[in-house]
Amino acid sequence: MPRKTFLIGLALFCGAAPAQAQLFYKAPDIPGGPLSAPESGYGYVLTGATAAENRAALVWNLRSALNVAALQCSLDPYLKIADNYNAMLTNHRDELASAFTTLSAYFKRKNRSAKAAQTALDQYGTRTYSSYSAVGGLLPFCHVSGQTVRTAIFTKRSGLYEIAQARLRQIHNAVNFRKGEQQFPGIGIYNNYRLPNLEDRCWKKTKYTGKCG
Repeated sequence: MPRKTFLIGLALFCGAAPAQAQLFYKAPDIPGGPLSAPESGYGYVLTGATAAENRAALVWNLRSALNVAALQCSLDPYLKIADNYNAMLTNHRDELASAFTTLSAYFKRKNRSAKAAQTALDQYGTRTYSSYSAVGGLLPFCHVSGQTVRTAIFTKRSGLYEIAQARLRQIHNAVNFRKGEQQFPGIGIYNNYRLPNLEDRCWKKTKYTGKCG
């Protein structure tokens, strides 16, 4: 068979193969802004925390957000959030360990017994993870988280705090983002999810009592 004829036949054969399904998503503009410490609606506020403890809280919030994203956004392999999240844990393990130690010390300082401190720390962890549970805002949450975790794995060690400062507000906003994507604004991404009240009086250990609405 002449070479030219073979190449034409090969091209026709390859062109006849069925195309894989693709998802086209033009992300909306999600508001953000720097966050110097956890604020109401943007993380669990640590009463009387020092600057170092607030810094640790932002780092741990970032880890929690990306951990949730690694689980919730696994249906989109293109984002590779789970792989990038694991790489981030390896690259920034010292800063993450330091943040956890600092947070543990905060709850020990604020509680009279080791048991009470551990319970408070567990409650803090549960509420922090719950605050990033996306329902209707899953697509924007996954998009923003995917961008953030990619930035994190290429950031110098001890640099997670700067990423947390710059991105956490936007990640929180993405969880409850109600507008559709930019290309087709008439198709909304609705989310009726509301974060529970994170005040201590509304919780019994790690369970939300429902008394605060």
